[in-house]
Amino acid sequence: MEHVEASLASLKLLNKFQKGLMVSPPLSTAEGCPRARNSEPSSLASAWLASLLLTESRMGVVNRAVKTLHPRGISSFLSGPLSSISRGIRATINGLGFSNSFCSQSRHVDKENGIDVTRFPPERIRNFSIIAHVDHGKSTLADRLLELTGTIKKGHGQPQYLDKLQVERERGITVKAQTATMFYRYDGHASERSRNTEVPTFLLNLIDTPGHVDFSYEVSRSLAACQGALLVVDAAQGVQAQTVANFYLAFESNLTIIPVINKIDQPTAEPDRVKAQLKSLFDLDPKDALLTSAKTGEGLVHLLPAVIERIPHPQGKTESPLRMLLLDSYYDEYKGVICHVAVVDGTLKKGEKIASAATGQVYDALDVGIMHPELTPTGILLTGQVGYLVSGMRTTKEARVGDTLFHARSVVQPLPGFKPAKHMVFAGLYPADGSDFDALNHAIERLTCNDASVSVTKESSTALGLGFRCGFLGLLHMDVFHQRLDQEYGAQVISTIPTVPYIFEYSDGSKIHVQNPAMLPSNPGKRVETCWEPSVIATIIIPSEYVGPVITLCSERRGQQLEYSFIDSQRVFMKYRLPLREIVVDFYNELKSITSGYASFDYEEAEYQAADLVKLDILLNGQPVDAMATIVHNLKAQRVGRELVEKLKKFIDRQMFEITIQAAIGSKVIARETISAMRKNVLAKCYGGDVTRKRKLLEKQKEGKKRMKRVGSVDIPQEAFHELLKVS
Repeated sequence: MEHVEASLASLKLLNKFQKGLMVSPPLSTAEGCPRARNSEPSSLASAWLASLLLTESRMGVVNRAVKTLHPRGISSFLSGPLSSISRGIRATINGLGFSNSFCSQSRHVDKENGIDVTRFPPERIRNFSIIAHVDHGKSTLADRLLELTGTIKKGHGQPQYLDKLQVERERGITVKAQTATMFYRYDGHASERSRNTEVPTFLLNLIDTPGHVDFSYEVSRSLAACQGALLVVDAAQGVQAQTVANFYLAFESNLTIIPVINKIDQPTAEPDRVKAQLKSLFDLDPKDALLTSAKTGEGLVHLLPAVIERIPHPQGKTESPLRMLLLDSYYDEYKGVICHVAVVDGTLKKGEKIASAATGQVYDALDVGIMHPELTPTGILLTGQVGYLVSGMRTTKEARVGDTLFHARSVVQPLPGFKPAKHMVFAGLYPADGSDFDALNHAIERLTCNDASVSVTKESSTALGLGFRCGFLGLLHMDVFHQRLDQEYGAQVISTIPTVPYIFEYSDGSKIHVQNPAMLPSNPGKRVETCWEPSVIATIIIPSEYVGPVITLCSERRGQQLEYSFIDSQRVFMKYRLPLREIVVDFYNELKSITSGYASFDYEEAEYQAADLVKLDILLNGQPVDAMATIVHNLKAQRVGRELVEKLKKFIDRQMFEITIQAAIGSKVIARETISAMRKNVLAKCYGGDVTRKRKLLEKQKEGKKRMKRVGSVDIPQEAFHELLKVS
């Protein structure tokens, strides 16, 4: 009892001192510590408590005394307005070598976040992605799973938490695949487990993927890091085109597929019809389908147990040398390039030296961790885990998506990596102000680090100056890239008419591959034998009442029907071979318009096919504008040429001289518009006199206009290029 009373009295003094009732503790209490005299109050408090604790023979007595004064214990007792005193006390306690009774430091847990990833062998890891058609509820489902596992708080943060880009929020679509690590306690064999053993915790890596066809490259890269996928289908819309495409991407990657029928809370939901579609199209057992509503949370409790039970764990070897697959990267102004990696074999620790199989360069692992859902340092990544790596890369060319990273001075077999992206649309990007070329170059370099599916080469135009020829996966991909340049880097750009790659074969047997129409000679010395254009296999799923208008649309676009079948009594599945150029601009919009928005559309690349193609030049005052050149089918050349010159006439300002706008195929002009000159009335001062005097003044003005036309230049506004994009 004497020990307890002494401890309580001493701690009451310190409590008064901490509340500001005493200026400093009595020096007599710190006589046991020589440094206590003539010291700062924080040092006195530290020394005082140190001497107190040294005099106690039983630490449990002090601990109980502290809890008597403060129910939350010593950590809460030492926190207060005088934080410097608390820090001094803690430093003194730690310096005296006391055990974890007074400081909560675990042996291998990250000190800031309390996450010990070493507790998760490959058998307790599941890597899976969510794949679906556009607007079937992937991102909302990802939100509910993050809330269910406690990764984010319910009701906190923004909806669609993993859609972080401004362009994603404005358009309501997912553009970038995002990864989040979750921890979930699950005991599938509770009857076999003894009472004293702890319920096992599983590490789940979730990847939310885009749903639009233009971002299928993001989906294929995400699936490389997974062993399974949730195939989400809208209970009202049913199976749509991108559902079919994503299923076959996962099927070709040998992933375990779990069908999830979402939005069952909707009044128009028909889960039984969707189950029948899954059975007829994909041969998936209707009993395996999970019925959920990401909006209300119904049925979600069965989702993660199904992931743990059905999806296999990663098959990597912990004892093997380190091999990591570089999945994605983005540039950070402070840390440089941040890489998203999947550890296939071995272990990665902070501070180790790693090498790149593609470039051969060696880096230090400066920071290692997981996305939980933000960057969370752990200091280590084990086999089967997906996380991030900061290695000091300073240029985006060093981080090549699909690269294999391994320990320096070790020899490993590189991983297969990814297929290179097949670019479907090419367009020129030029700075709106010619002096901003370096700024645009810097912005494109940074952005291509985060979007590896864009190809970039430098080019020059007589009309627009220095710029870039960029390859995209589709028109939406190009539009999103422009928007991200503007929003994230403030770059104002002018885009030329999007084109597709062509092959021209001449009479002497030579071939030329054309990505930029301006590079194709308008009047070649040799005759063109054959022209080849890329084609695609288009998948269209529509309600049966819209079959007639859709067949008409495909026929107008030079389409060839390959397949026609009924999914059920209400929906039709159609396959067409279409020229890529015919669908690249406005085909999808037309399809949505004539089907009242019910059609779904997807395409995959096919071989080149022969076609009757010509180069269409736009001339201003007889001079060709290379940025406006395009390649069109011969049957549509006259209509397209007339539309182009009419659009340009509206957007080019009048000058002091006459402007002639012409569309020409070789030396043959097929359409023409004229913008008349602004004229001063030179006859205003002639209020009579002979007519020859008036003619003399008019001839003099005419000569001046001719001279101005020779030396004058026509300024083409940015709006004119935007309008030309709308001309098919």
